[in-house]
Amino acid sequence: MTRVLIITTNFPRWEGDPHSPWLLELMARLEARGCTFDVLAPSFKGLKTHDIANTKVHRFRYAPARWETLTHEDGAPAKIRRNPLYLLLLPLYLLSGMWYAWRLGRHHNYDVIHVHWPVPQGIFGVLAQRSTRARLVATFYGADLVMAQRFPGVQSFVRWFVARCDDYAAISSYTAQALASMTDRTPRIVPYGIHLPPEKDWPATPGRILTVGRLIPRKGHLYLIRAMAQLRDLEEAHLVIVGDGQERTTLEAEIQQLGLVDRVILAGRVSDEALDAYYRSCEVFVLPAIVDASGDTEMLGMVSLEAMRYCKPVVASHVGGIPDIVVHGQTGLLVPQKDPEALAAAIRQLFQDPALARAYGHAGYRVAHERFSWDAVTRSVLAMYGAL
Repeated sequence: MTRVLIITTNFPRWEGDPHSPWLLELMARLEARGCTFDVLAPSFKGLKTHDIANTKVHRFRYAPARWETLTHEDGAPAKIRRNPLYLLLLPLYLLSGMWYAWRLGRHHNYDVIHVHWPVPQGIFGVLAQRSTRARLVATFYGADLVMAQRFPGVQSFVRWFVARCDDYAAISSYTAQALASMTDRTPRIVPYGIHLPPEKDWPATPGRILTVGRLIPRKGHLYLIRAMAQLRDLEEAHLVIVGDGQERTTLEAEIQQLGLVDRVILAGRVSDEALDAYYRSCEVFVLPAIVDASGDTEMLGMVSLEAMRYCKPVVASHVGGIPDIVVHGQTGLLVPQKDPEALAAAIRQLFQDPALARAYGHAGYRVAHERFSWDAVTRSVLAMYGAL
């Protein structure tokens, strides 16, 4: 058996919590291949150490319960940007996590320490590894690298941490290139895994365009709404936006101003079953992501993969890690960011050429099967663990 300590900022707080369900899925698959797990994660509003499935989740406290909101429900960098007072929690967070990680490493005989989101959790991994002499590995998701590009001190930390890793991975080629430029080491690329239903043509609601994601600036919903104003002549064309967030009021105002109330639906948050139904019923999926004011963008664009599961053609912005999934002219169409005219033209092309749309949809399904299946992801992580 390979005993693994997972260190992460963001782990489900209870059974069914929507935070990082893919990590639970990965752990379950690795358990079937001979791994056992403990998790070290921060508390949230006083949450104590608990069990999920077969895993002990060690929660470290770092503030009074009502203040323990630095993580979960949104990324810590985004929270700090909105409210700099969160910076006051960081020293307590770091000291508490460091102490707990050192204690876990000293009292448990781990074979592998796996750090997710290594800024700043990498220091926890190094302390745990020094106590137990386990193999130290890490997965970078991208938001920490955006921070590193803005602050030289964070870059120095990334280089220091990577030099101590036995192996490490990035979730996309975009993230891998950013890491390689900082560290002079080339990481593995290990994306998220995805479940795939049988390949077939799923019935679509005529004219339905779908996008999914939190209503935040980097998702680019504003530009897609403006693109819809240029598709008025397509009688059945309508847009469904699934997700909620801080930009909802802005988007509602834009929909009203452009006279698109009967063409654009803000569906809000929906159940997993309803979301699957939206994916199955769309004719075209669109991911209009942008690089936001802080330099953040889509590091992979998993929602595109979710659409490809159902053989749907995808239109997306050419930013971040999206081109790992959407290959222009093969699995969909890539357009410049912040360009409503280009978005509208690409959507129109797919509506007017159903054979092309179908070909892109099935090509996307095959790419998802070859590169993003859970079997492929599990093998890659086992290789990081030195278990293959």
